[in-house]
Amino acid sequence: MSAQAQKPMSEIRKELRIKWYRCPIDPSVLRELSKPSDLQGFKMALGHLGLWLLTGSLSFYFAVEQLWLGFLLMIFLHGTVGTFFSAPHHELCHGMVFKTKHLNEIFLRIFSTLGLQNFHIYKMSHSYHHRFTLHRIADKEVVLPKTPSLKFLYLLQLFTFNITGGFESRGLFPMMRGLFRVAADRMEHPYNEWGTELYAEFPEERLKAVHWARYLIAVHLSFAVFAVLIGYPILILIVSLHPFIGNWLRYFVGAPMHCGLRSDVSDFRKCVRTIILDPISEFLYWHMNWHLEHHMFAAVPCYNLKKLYEAVAEDMPKPRTLISSWQEMLAVVKQQEADPAYEFDTPVPPQRTRKEKEQQLELEASIGDLAPTAIA
Repeated sequence: MSAQAQKPMSEIRKELRIKWYRCPIDPSVLRELSKPSDLQGFKMALGHLGLWLLTGSLSFYFAVEQLWLGFLLMIFLHGTVGTFFSAPHHELCHGMVFKTKHLNEIFLRIFSTLGLQNFHIYKMSHSYHHRFTLHRIADKEVVLPKTPSLKFLYLLQLFTFNITGGFESRGLFPMMRGLFRVAADRMEHPYNEWGTELYAEFPEERLKAVHWARYLIAVHLSFAVFAVLIGYPILILIVSLHPFIGNWLRYFVGAPMHCGLRSDVSDFRKCVRTIILDPISEFLYWHMNWHLEHHMFAAVPCYNLKKLYEAVAEDMPKPRTLISSWQEMLAVVKQQEADPAYEFDTPVPPQRTRKEKEQQLELEASIGDLAPTAIA
């Protein structure tokens, strides 16, 4: 790590003032799109939880009845659905899913518990990711270059049980190691490429992350004991270990969001991709395939992102398909073998001069309720 990268994050926040280009948009349209809805929030949260409960219940039924082919199919679907709990965890961290604020907090804790996610660490990291997207000195959540893997043994884990993890996937071993390290208040490597600098100046925020890690361990160990005592240890796999089963779809749709794009630029259109997905994948991903729109106007709830794209489409690059995104990424990886500094430069319309009446800097730059108080 360079000496510059070891600067306290408080200094970096003061020195690195990025003037992000944001597409001109009618202020009234942006205000309307930025309104969260309890009804839409319940549709997303209860719909996702309902699918998980359905696939989990069927997995349990097939296991008890020893219908093993049915069990294998259903546990695969159950893991596929549960792997995407990282999506509601992300959206609820922004606090813009439900209009009623405490509903965001309640469902955030539900999804975080079931998905083995530490939202305290994620909020800290993701605040920097939004403010300094792909700027090497300040965004350690996504550090380029990244090499998406299509190796057989890795794909085998993604389609079965993920043990070792890798790019855009959480394996059992690294996940458990990280969880127990945080619970022991060891923050050498709390999340992605972050080291001790993430919490160096914020001991109170660090303790919140430590306490949540201990809570996760206590809950899942207690549940494991309960499952064994009642004679159904299969419940451990269904409830506590589901995030490591069937990670394939989350990997394929999540990997393209930034991989291979420009770093250290002030135009989100150059460093974020939007991709078109089928309705089921888009629902499970909580509409985060509209990722460029999310970065540009992060206060807009996920279920309004497609409408946001339509409002600014003439100033945006055309959304990629999932296949074209992967083709683009793999082409970048191949070119980086000869030129490690190469990054794909997305063709975009010229930046438009903004009218004074279009300026809504506070709302446009908002990242919702994501940032912890210490860095808000």
